[in-house]
Amino acid sequence: MSEHRPPAAPGSAQLPPLVVVLLGPTASGKTALALQLAERFELEIVNVDSRQLYKDMTVGTAKPTAEQRARVPHHLLDLRRPDQPITLREFQDEALTVVNRNLEQRAATLLVGGSGLYLKALTAGLKPPSVAPQPALREQLAQLGQETCYQLLMDADPEAGRRIAAADAVRTQRALEVLYATGKTMSSQTSASPPPWRVLELGLNPANLRQRISQRTKQLYAEGLIEETQQLKELYGADLPLLQTIGYGEALQVLEGQLDRTSAIAKTTKRTQQFAKRQRTWFRRQHQAHWLSDTDPFNDASQQIEAGLG
Repeated sequence: MSEHRPPAAPGSAQLPPLVVVLLGPTASGKTALALQLAERFELEIVNVDSRQLYKDMTVGTAKPTAEQRARVPHHLLDLRRPDQPITLREFQDEALTVVNRNLEQRAATLLVGGSGLYLKALTAGLKPPSVAPQPALREQLAQLGQETCYQLLMDADPEAGRRIAAADAVRTQRALEVLYATGKTMSSQTSASPPPWRVLELGLNPANLRQRISQRTKQLYAEGLIEETQQLKELYGADLPLLQTIGYGEALQVLEGQLDRTSAIAKTTKRTQQFAKRQRTWFRRQHQAHWLSDTDPFNDASQQIEAGLG
């Protein structure tokens, strides 16, 4: 594939650029397949995993390694400190800049991730409300605790509540922040303006996902999840909302003497499996993905991309 988009033949209409989306639940194999596809088609990878946007969160988010980043250019990793939350609108603005720049040089680019709402914001052109962070309000919400905040959200904006995991303090606080700042629910303020791309969505959903999650959870702990959590706690404090997310929450409980390592691994595995189930439900309802073959996803995906590129 040529690095630059070839000019259209005389009299022919040039196809809009192609945005390839590789989506799927956590631990489904997106990183490995994305690297293969990016090398095969000379594409750059745009991260759409909401936790990989943050610095110092490497092990617990299964962020691509330095070696993997050296193989293929990656974008939207390590954008900000974890105590400086990125809103959906801010992510969208950053991502659109990267995607459009890539599409000026190539006929396609590759979005990779499991954060369904972030993917939807890009592919459907969602227009989330632009509300600046409210530090004082966030502090008050943090003091109330996630259980109380989530119930407040379900009472005030059940549509947003159904899209947000009960343990997701970051997105719960953001939805309440928008509600209290504007007097309107986030759901009622979200419109859409689809971007001028063709979108090819490819999905991974391996039959052995439960086993993959169990194996990867053990690997994260072996690679230093508890040690990374300790560093995050020292840098940003134990009240950092992202330290309540899957993996980090259990590792923090180990550090605080509330769980032993074996129990933490079991709890992280269970939470991850529950999260993967919610991801699959979202992808099937909100996206029109071509679900890739379990036996040979690389060739299946390659054929789809070749057809899309024409």
